[in-house]
Parts: sequence; structure tokens; C-alpha cells
Amino acid sequence: MTSYCGYIALIGRPNVGKSTLLNCILQQKLSITSRKPQTTRHSILGIQTIDEYQYVYVDTPGIHQGSKKVMNRLMNKTAIAVLRDVDVIVFIVEGIHWSDEEDYILRLIKEADVPCILAVNKVDKIADKGQLLPWLETMSQRHNFAAIIPLSAKTGLQVDHLEQQLKAFLPEGPHLFAEDQFTDRPVRFLCAELLREKIFRLCGQELPYSTTVDIESYKEEGNLVRIHALILVEKEGHKRIIIGDKGKKLKEMATSARLDMEQLLGKKVFLQCWCKVKSGWADDERLLKQLGYD
Repeated sequence: MTSYCGYIALIGRPNVGKSTLLNCILQQKLSITSRKPQTTRHSILGIQTIDEYQYVYVDTPGIHQGSKKVMNRLMNKTAIAVLRDVDVIVFIVEGIHWSDEEDYILRLIKEADVPCILAVNKVDKIADKGQLLPWLETMSQRHNFAAIIPLSAKTGLQVDHLEQQLKAFLPEGPHLFAEDQFTDRPVRFLCAELLREKIFRLCGQELPYSTTVDIESYKEEGNLVRIHALILVEKEGHKRIIIGDKGKKLKEMATSARLDMEQLLGKKVFLQCWCKVKSGWADDERLLKQLGYD
């Protein structure tokens, strides 16, 4: 039987639903999500195998202009580099919104010269549905998109149609990953991401982007996994936000993350969390690379 395998970039500005879309496609929580932009910081491979077709999705950090911190510049560099190495791009936009950020990303797509599908996400939130069709017609004039698909990653509306459209761009070739494999990332990375998601979800806008998680220790003991996690922030005030009154906030985050980790690993998890202040870590290129920022 002939097999097909291809790389698909999910790209767009921050907070348009790239990670939610990937999780919807995989029917599994791989990329973390929150209402805070720039939640995704690394390019994450999500792998879906259906019969002879293997889809390798690359969930990229949101691209944005005018980045000052070294961390943000590295994230932009990561997202842009992906465009040159994929078979098809899914450019995700939010509803009927188009900004200078989208113009910038579209220029990058044109330079990459790779087939591109425009995925118009969050159409379920458009109040006046009569505005959608004229807007889609305008988009078709901006670029020779392979397809323009209105969808909702949250509800799953039209996501199956996107998958059908992508099938045509998968080149003939052997599958690169095992049929039951859903990502190339190690479990330590996934556990760190789950904790980071809880931090952003529970602290909201109080906490800046310069917060990260490092799994310092990961030990499996039969049906138990012991995880020691370090939460790194830039200021003492950020540490106080994370810890909360008498440690309540940190305990809430750890408990919520532990439950997700147990679901991911299929084992009991003993999770210990520490919070440490390291001023300027998000501008320390050497430390960023140690933490996995390419």
C-alpha cells in the first residue's frame, strides 16, 4: 500500500487558536493553551496517522513584530524557520480580523513559496455572520490560497474539512513516526508545559511572559512518577504572585497540573514545585538555550 507523510506548519499571530486547533485535530492535549498571548514558546510536533496518511503538524510560537527580549526574538526565529521546511502551511487568523501582524506573516508566507491554506478560526464568535462571506472574498484577493476554510477549533466545526484538504499536500513516502506516536517531545517537556499552562491560567494578566518551568528531576518508580519542577521568574513580585497567600496559589497550580500529568502518563504523580527569582533570564541567550529555546 502506498504511504504518504508530510509536514504542516500551523502559523499565525499570538492567541489566534493554533494550539487549540492542534489539540482538536489530535483529539489529545499536546499544546498548552490560555487566554494569554504567546503561551506557546517552542515549535511542537503533533503527529496524526490515519491509515496510509501521516500528518506531522508543527505548532509554532505566535509571530509578532517589534520583539525586544532575546526570548521573543528566538521564538520568532523558530516560527519563521519552520516555513522553509514544510509541505504546506495553515495560516490561522481570528474571525474576520486582519491587522498589520497578518500582513507581516503573509509576506513571510509569500517568501517561503509553500502552498498555504487560510484557516479562519473562531467563526462561532462572529456576531453578524453576514459579514463573513464578503470578508472571505476579500481574503481570496490577498493571496492565492490553496483553500480558505472557516472553522472553530473550540467546537470542531469544519476541522475535518481542513484535514481532508491537507491530505492532498502530503507527499508520497514512508511514515517517519510510529503509528501510535503523537509527538516528538519527551514527557519531561510535556509535564513542564502542563505546569506552565496552569501558571498562566490561574495568574492571568498579573504575570508577565517571562515565566518558565524547568523539570529538574523526573524519576519513575513502578506506578509512581516523582517530578521536581522549578518555576523561574524575573522579579520578587512575580514570585509572590505565583506563591499566593500562604502558598495557596502555588498549591492550586501544582494540584491541577498533577492531575493532567497523571492523565498524560497513566501513572500516579508526586509533584513538588519551587519558585526562584533570576533577574534577566529571558535575555540570557545561554540560559535560554539550556531551557530548550532554539
